[in-house]
Amino acid sequence: MLFPGSAIAAENHELPGATMSLWWALPFVGLLLSIATGPLLFHHVWEQHYGKVTAFWAALVIVPLAIAFGMPSAAQAVLHALLTEYMSFIILLFALFTISGGILVAGNIHGTPLVNAGLLLIGAVLASVIGTTGASMILIRPILRANDNRPFNAHVAIFFIFLVSNIGGSLTPLGDPPLFVGFLRGVDFFWTTTNLWRETLFVGGIVLAVFLAIDIILHRREGGAPKIKDPTPDTKVRIRGLANLPLLAGVIGAILLSALWKPGVSFSILGVSLELQDLMRDAIILALAFLSLRVSYKSHREANGFNWGPIAEVAKLFAGIFICIVPVVAILKAGHDGALAPLVSLVTSASGQPNDLAYFWLTGVLSSFLDNAPTYLVFFELAGGDPRHLMSEFASTLAAISAGAVFMGANTYIGNAPNFMVYAIARHRGVKMPGFFGYMAWSGLVLIPTFLIAGFLFFG
Repeated sequence: MLFPGSAIAAENHELPGATMSLWWALPFVGLLLSIATGPLLFHHVWEQHYGKVTAFWAALVIVPLAIAFGMPSAAQAVLHALLTEYMSFIILLFALFTISGGILVAGNIHGTPLVNAGLLLIGAVLASVIGTTGASMILIRPILRANDNRPFNAHVAIFFIFLVSNIGGSLTPLGDPPLFVGFLRGVDFFWTTTNLWRETLFVGGIVLAVFLAIDIILHRREGGAPKIKDPTPDTKVRIRGLANLPLLAGVIGAILLSALWKPGVSFSILGVSLELQDLMRDAIILALAFLSLRVSYKSHREANGFNWGPIAEVAKLFAGIFICIVPVVAILKAGHDGALAPLVSLVTSASGQPNDLAYFWLTGVLSSFLDNAPTYLVFFELAGGDPRHLMSEFASTLAAISAGAVFMGANTYIGNAPNFMVYAIARHRGVKMPGFFGYMAWSGLVLIPTFLIAGFLFFG
């Protein structure tokens, strides 16, 4: 069941997704279930050994790939995912986490419903300017401090993930990784701004209104409850660590540079081709992160409650995720010839035209569990892969793919990288965050109905 097509793979060193069965998705499903149930069912064991559990599931991909398709094919597939995708991914997250951790929004304000809604709105706007990760890392601690005297505050972090870590990043390629992938493939920088602003305003507006209604109800309920001593009393708000702001700008500049500068030089590392502009981008971003550690005051990081726990957790878990999705993405890339052909066939109507509503939902559902950047790329290619055509006659299809990848990354903790980082930071600060399925209950009640309406309104 696992090994048909191994001879083909041995010749071209590529995984033959068309001959791979759905059994290859088992390690990925196992890792997701471990992430979902570990903190809930065996919390202390998970805290101590989540790295080993992740390595176990990754090994269940690497070893069978080597046996079935040969070591060269297995090594190239896994190393390609780690060197061209995961490495840049974790370097960018590390840099944004480190630099934003040196920016202290000192002081505190009281987390009333209107104040919370205002902070979420600011964060959502910032997400398209400095990325969902940058906006999340800068604002999550201030909004947690503003609400740390409230008995009901987990919903604030949940809606923060919805709006700041996902939906808000839909207007520029800097906002979210899948849109950056599209930019690298030739989509104009401001195409998403001009083509997704209505969808973003509609979805973001509904979610923000739902948050405001829930927060008002909970705030009123708290009025009759015993008061909790505020661990961070209200004081004048000041922004410290301003030296990190140009470093954030430098990260954005490095990303733009890698997209615009194409020297045509590449290096082969263990059979994987790496472009010079990508290596330079990662080196610059990494240097800016270490520079932030030198120029930032230690007291600012201490006041932020900064520690390496959240980024270490994300680095280990997503290393496993990037490895475990290798066979899944190979099957998806096989399109109509792969084991997931029934899903792929849904994106084409009987007349042969693209089904925008199906593109929106399939891209979105898969982006909820797979990394949304490669998922975006798969459906980008299924839609033709020509940016000129996709930006013109098939603009609605590209908009559906873009919106699905960005919006529905909010459906689970692992749909987008900042989700898990916000979850980890909130949990480390004592917020009683829901587990994997508890979070999905929130997204199912709030986001799915919103996406149903938006889908039929804009892509139906």
